[in-house]
Amino acid sequence: MNQTHQSLKRDSVKKVFLKYFFPSLLGMMLMSVNILIDGVFVGNGVGSKGLAGVNLAMPVFSLIFSVALWIGIGGGTIYSIYIGKEEINKARNIFSLAVTSTVVLLLIIGSVGFFNLEKFANVLGANPDTIAHTMDYLKILFLLGWLIALEHLLSVFVRNDGSPTLSMVALGTTAIVNIGLNYYMIFILQLGVLGAALATVLASFGGLLILLLHFLKKNSNLRYFSFNWSWRMLRDIFSIGFPSFLTEAGVLVFVASYNLAVVSLLGTEGVAAFSVINYLHGFMFLSFFGIESALQPMISYYHGAKEKIRIRESVKIGEKASILLGVILLLIGLLAAPLLVSFFGLESDNIRDLAIEGIQLFFIAYLFLGFNFVYMTYFQSIGKIRPSIIIILLRSFIFMLLLLWLLPKFFGIIGVWLALPLAEMLVALLLVFFTRKHVIKPGV
Repeated sequence: MNQTHQSLKRDSVKKVFLKYFFPSLLGMMLMSVNILIDGVFVGNGVGSKGLAGVNLAMPVFSLIFSVALWIGIGGGTIYSIYIGKEEINKARNIFSLAVTSTVVLLLIIGSVGFFNLEKFANVLGANPDTIAHTMDYLKILFLLGWLIALEHLLSVFVRNDGSPTLSMVALGTTAIVNIGLNYYMIFILQLGVLGAALATVLASFGGLLILLLHFLKKNSNLRYFSFNWSWRMLRDIFSIGFPSFLTEAGVLVFVASYNLAVVSLLGTEGVAAFSVINYLHGFMFLSFFGIESALQPMISYYHGAKEKIRIRESVKIGEKASILLGVILLLIGLLAAPLLVSFFGLESDNIRDLAIEGIQLFFIAYLFLGFNFVYMTYFQSIGKIRPSIIIILLRSFIFMLLLLWLLPKFFGIIGVWLALPLAEMLVALLLVFFTRKHVIKPGV
């Protein structure tokens, strides 16, 4: 058992949370910088049509990320439970199964997508203005997206194996390399959107190399290979990780449905404005994954070690952190929206005004989103999948799609911007009234 796992038993829950939270938060925000950087460079180097084209391809990026989270969080949860039980060989076998299944699944998805590029671009809402840019980005994602997924998968396991700081450094390296490559590909080589996609993939490869350093550590449980094929273990990985897949699949649905709603109201200009909001949302949204990434190893370990009091303390700390983070992000949206929009080099005043209005309304969602994430993570980390799935279905599919269909009929584009915030608020209220007391109260 390594030093971090010993501290889970010995140190206070608050101290353990902070030890995981700050590297996880910074790591996730650095990772989300990759998405943001693409938007800034494409907006300034290619223009609003290129920006819209990349945004239309983002659901495929979400699909790749969702597979990595599905298998990574599912495998990482079981891995930490086995570490808590001190069953090291079973934990190593979970890691081997997770890596193998991720690579195989992404290669299948990539092959299907690469040979049907134009069909995918049309389904995602591309029009004559954007289809070339969308296909350029999709081409690279389908060919090399497995590298992005593998980096995220290893990041989860390295964090669960007691190296949250190395995980953060790897994601930071990815962000730094992405900045340099985006500039070189777009402004020097003049590769446009294709260059932005290449920069993202190659930067992920750089982060992957950093993560491999963990396997050289003497106290790493992952350095010794153990592979014993087990359909039961694979089923458990996919079952426990399914809420994480569903969460990111919800992002795919969110982007696609918002793109369709905006283009039906405002055309290409509306999609360009939403592209800015979506790039910023990708940055903000992943910061809440920092809370999930901190809580999941803790709660899973405590569950394996049968430490119920520490689980309740972890949830309470997660609630406070999520609310504080939500308030900070909302204030940033309200006060700094014009500055944030200016980074994207938009040519049209109308697009800029739409994006600013959208940010100031859309960011209200962050007051509730983190709270919902805490409870989704709690249920998932103790292996109770059904409540976690219900939370995700309500916030990412049922409420959001219903409101996105209904509100624009009465409020136009303002209704589009408010659909997600109202969906998150409704789920948070349901959790407060029907779920929270059963998790927090003693004896549970």
